[in-house]
Amino acid sequence: MSDRPIHRLYRHFQELPFSMRVLFTSALLVLGLGYLFALTYVYTAHAGKDGKPGLSVDDLIITYSGNSEATKMETALRGPMSSMVGQKDMTKLLDWLRAGAKKDEYDKEIKQILDDNCMDCHDGSNPHLVNFDGYERLQDVVAKDTGADIPTLVRVSHIHLFGITFIFFILGFIFSHAWLRPIWFKSLIMATPFACVMADVSSWYFTKLYHPFAWVVIVAGAFMGMSFAIMWTVSMYQMWFYEIPDRVSDRTFS
Repeated sequence: MSDRPIHRLYRHFQELPFSMRVLFTSALLVLGLGYLFALTYVYTAHAGKDGKPGLSVDDLIITYSGNSEATKMETALRGPMSSMVGQKDMTKLLDWLRAGAKKDEYDKEIKQILDDNCMDCHDGSNPHLVNFDGYERLQDVVAKDTGADIPTLVRVSHIHLFGITFIFFILGFIFSHAWLRPIWFKSLIMATPFACVMADVSSWYFTKLYHPFAWVVIVAGAFMGMSFAIMWTVSMYQMWFYEIPDRVSDRTFS
């Protein structure tokens, strides 16, 4: 146990008003649920792009740097859109793409498949989705898959950086009331997510240049999740079930 004096501004959860603990608990519950949905979204958006079940390094490489052996549409059909098209229509679409995505075949059969399976979302009403209304509008997605383009990465990056910063600032502020020693370890847990999100976002761009950077995305995400789990669990436990140490409860305030 460290003999370092307790800072005069430190207050353990159980020294806080009941209403503040209720506020902290409510925030933690919502953040925890939100984080679970975020993990689910990341998995469904990236898994299976290499044609194999599960999320792998190859899936991330394809996401950020593309796939030299497939078009963007084929990558999507094998990944997040795999459940949107029946097997028979899927085979016809993949055969069409691999044969060069010719217009005569599009007019003959492919247009109807896209109308039946894709136009509910890809009708041009959502600016973030490719418009499938017409052969000319498909040219970007039937071309070689080069991964996420720079404007898309920039747009997602600033949302990711701002959003993650706010989430872990709130979580870290709540966790700062926990009793955990040594101080450097507690501080490391609080600082890790901020370092990880910078490494994560930076690696999206670096993966385009050097594929092994996809491992950084995975490792950074794992450490970020570990930090979230530690801060969330320790905070909830110490807020309601923890017996405050005598060293904390018996200290005097000047």
